[in-house]
Amino acid sequence: MSEETTNADNDEAFRATRRMEASSTVQTYMGWSAGASLLPIPAVDLAAVTLLQLKMVADLASIYQVPFSRNLVKTIIAALLGSALPMTLARGVSSLVKSIPGVGTAVGMLGGPAFTTASTYAIGRVFIQHFEAGGNILNFDPEAMRDYFKKEFDSGMSQAKAENKNTKAA
Repeated sequence: MSEETTNADNDEAFRATRRMEASSTVQTYMGWSAGASLLPIPAVDLAAVTLLQLKMVADLASIYQVPFSRNLVKTIIAALLGSALPMTLARGVSSLVKSIPGVGTAVGMLGGPAFTTASTYAIGRVFIQHFEAGGNILNFDPEAMRDYFKKEFDSGMSQAKAENKNTKAA
């Protein structure tokens, strides 16, 4: 076996390991985001989810050895969520519904985890794809990632619904 083949194999093994670590990081933050969305205080849940999503991107940037800028990432996340306005509104409404005494908390807690889990998944997948392609925070273009974000959000919603069914069955 030539040295070039060995180096290529090592590079591919490294990239595969890095992708697995990044995917595992996203899965972890999906769970934490779902939990944070269950906080019964309106707006506090959104703030907690936002902080978790920022931390997830910071962890992904670390995995890919890309410099992280909290302010830039906040802007990018807002742009991604804004590009999917109906999803963003649903997330906000879920939080606000919690302010209705009694039934509001229960209703808000039912919808919140699915939306926050899906948005966290989509944000993570978008950043993984961008970093895998050699991108960094500075050259991230939310507009160019809009369709991929929406596709991954839908995938995240499917995962959240499947997880919810599995939890109810157990």
